[in-house]
Amino acid sequence: MSAQPEHKIPVGISACLTGEKVRYNGGHKQSRYCLDVLQDCFEFKLFCPEVAAGLGVPREPIRLVGLAGELPRALGTNDPDMDATDDLLSVGTRFAEQNTALRGFILMKGSPSCGMERVKVYHPNGMPNTADQGLFVRALRQVNPVLPLEEEARMNDAVLRENFIVRVFAYDDWKTSVEPEPSYHAIIQFHSRQKYLLMAHHYEGYRELGRYLADAHDQPLAEVMQHYLLRFMHHLSCKANRKTHTNVLMHLLGYLKKEIDSDCKQELIDAIEQYRQGHVHLVVPLALLKHYIKRYGSDYIRAQTYLNPHPHELGLRNYI
Repeated sequence: MSAQPEHKIPVGISACLTGEKVRYNGGHKQSRYCLDVLQDCFEFKLFCPEVAAGLGVPREPIRLVGLAGELPRALGTNDPDMDATDDLLSVGTRFAEQNTALRGFILMKGSPSCGMERVKVYHPNGMPNTADQGLFVRALRQVNPVLPLEEEARMNDAVLRENFIVRVFAYDDWKTSVEPEPSYHAIIQFHSRQKYLLMAHHYEGYRELGRYLADAHDQPLAEVMQHYLLRFMHHLSCKANRKTHTNVLMHLLGYLKKEIDSDCKQELIDAIEQYRQGHVHLVVPLALLKHYIKRYGSDYIRAQTYLNPHPHELGLRNYI
C-alpha cells in the first residue's frame, strides 16, 4: 500500500499466520498477504488458542471427533484420552469477552480450533464422518455473533477477500460512530450512509432494515442496536455479484441524470454494461461514476460508503 490510514483497525489473527512457530509441529503458516498488505491497515492481535489452552509447542496433534449433530470433541490424534475440548471453548470465550474492540478475525483453515467451516470431524472408529467449525471459532461466534470472520486461505478468492474486508470496515464504522454515543439518530445516520453497500450485498435485507428503522423509535434503544447490527452484519456477509453491483451502480447514476449531459450519461451506462457482461472489473465503471459524483453529486450520495468501503490502495475492486 502506498499510504497509511488515519488509524489501524484492530483485527485478530491466528498467530501461525504471522510466522509465529506455534503449530503442533513447531512450524508456522505465514501469510505474506496479511503481513505485506493487510498489516498496513490492520493492527493485528495475535492469538493461538491451542497454546493458550496449555497444549504446548510442539504438541500432540488434535482432531475433532464425534457423531453428526453432536458437539465434537477435540481429542489427541494418537492419544484419544487427551481431551482439549473444554479448555479450547473456555479460551475462546475468555478471548472474545476480553477483546470486544476487535473488528474481525483471520483464521487458519482446517484447524480443529481455528477452522471457520468444513473442519473434518472423525467418527470414534477413526473414519472421517462429517464437518464442523473449530472449537475456538464456535466460542467466538457464541460470544460475538456479528464479528467478521474469514479463513486466510479463502481470501485467495477475490470476492470473499473483498467481502471480509468490507465487513471489517463497516463494523469499524459502527463501533466508532454509533457505540460511543448511542442514539436512534446515530443508527439512522449509519444506515443512511451504508444504504447502497447493503443493497449490493442483500437487496431484501436493505429493505427489511429500512422498514425496521421506520418504527424503531417505539422500541428500547439497546434492543434496536442489537437487532439492527445483527441483521446488518448478517446481510453484509452475503456475497455481492455483478448483478447486484450493476443494480447499485444504476441507482447511483440516477442521482446524476439531471446534472450530466447525455454523452456523459451514455458513457457511464456503457461502462456499467461492460462490467455487467464481465468484460471489465468493478473499478472501471466505479471510477467513472465517482468522478462525476465528486463534481456533481449531492452530499448524501458522496457520503455513501459503497463508493469507498475500504482504502483504495488495497485494490480490492480491481479483481471483482
